[in-house]
Amino acid sequence: MLFIALRQMSARKKQTLLTLLGIILGATAYIVISGIMLGLREYLIDQLVNNDAHIRISSQVKIIGEKDLDQVLFHSKEIPFWSVPPSGRRDTEQIENQAGWQKKVASDPEVEASSPQLQIKVIYRRGKIAEAGRIIGVKPEFQAKVARINENIIQGDFLEIKESGNKLVIGEGLRLLLGARISDTVYISTGKSEPIPFKIAASFQMGNKAIDDSTAFANLGDVQSLNQTPNRISDIAVRLKDVSKATPKAREWSESGDVKVQSWEDVNATFISLFKMQDAIRYALVGTILLVAGFGIYNILNIVIGQKRREIAILRSIGYEAKDILKIFLIQGLILGVAGGVFGMFLGNLICRRLEHVSFSNPLMQTKSGMMMVSFAPSIYFQAFLLAFIATLIASIFPARSASKLSPIEIIRGE
Repeated sequence: MLFIALRQMSARKKQTLLTLLGIILGATAYIVISGIMLGLREYLIDQLVNNDAHIRISSQVKIIGEKDLDQVLFHSKEIPFWSVPPSGRRDTEQIENQAGWQKKVASDPEVEASSPQLQIKVIYRRGKIAEAGRIIGVKPEFQAKVARINENIIQGDFLEIKESGNKLVIGEGLRLLLGARISDTVYISTGKSEPIPFKIAASFQMGNKAIDDSTAFANLGDVQSLNQTPNRISDIAVRLKDVSKATPKAREWSESGDVKVQSWEDVNATFISLFKMQDAIRYALVGTILLVAGFGIYNILNIVIGQKRREIAILRSIGYEAKDILKIFLIQGLILGVAGGVFGMFLGNLICRRLEHVSFSNPLMQTKSGMMMVSFAPSIYFQAFLLAFIATLIASIFPARSASKLSPIEIIRGE
């Protein structure tokens, strides 16, 4: 039966090649589209996971209501009617029971490292240039264990801010916006007091323009002094030994106190939802391509069956049963599916290798290599082969069944 199937395929080379080409293009399209999309996703997740905390513990934003000031202002006295009730948010943002939370985090066996932080919004000034941004006060020896900051340093040393002295590790984009160089002085203002001079000790580039153009790190004590809030922290950044446990651990800790605990997935929920939408688009697009290829196989096999009616009648008359005819045409479909899947994998890999060297730039994000990020995950190639094989098998079943039901007497009468 294999010999007969191969002979029929070789007798119609043009149709066989066109069918094979459709399967190859379907598998190739899946590999290229998936490689680009998953490559970008892997890069983004790597940036999100390794350049920031796995879990962030921060203060709750407390909104002032009408009854919040009653006990503070009036105690047990008769409470008057507010003609204009108090509103807004509390001015101070700090983690309650800082020492308790730091001890709790440090004693957790699933925690690899943690770092206290104080994040505040500031204005950076150099000469007549002013840029809004944020400054993060850290203990650099701890922060370097939580995030991959040392790998992103392009000038200077992150540990320069280990000792107090108003030194700054500044985002490369922000440094360029200010027109500053290493060792230059910039003035930082919180709006509460006169601007304070900070000396640029190093610069970093994470690849995220929003961070690189607005953020700087400094010694925790220096930022507390700048903000006039000694001993206060606004966040505790935590790195786990297993990042996959970030969300359940955040849920567990959020039940333990009046703080906001977020995993990296919670903080980047927008990205996660975009990834799901990306998957839907990818499967819909590739599904359409394979569906078109499947219809092509179906139509071609139907045409072949019409052309090979006489041969089918001869085979049936010399003893071939209906199931044998079914197998002959199914074998043809399976051969096309396997060959198309294999060649599609090869061609898809070749195109992805070339795309890996294509220059890539984005106004919001820049890869370190400056090239397009492409994934070569084995699962992509396995899925491409499997989809091509299944699509071909399904498309072959119906024509093969119709061929197996042909009666030699009916074929001869029709002739």
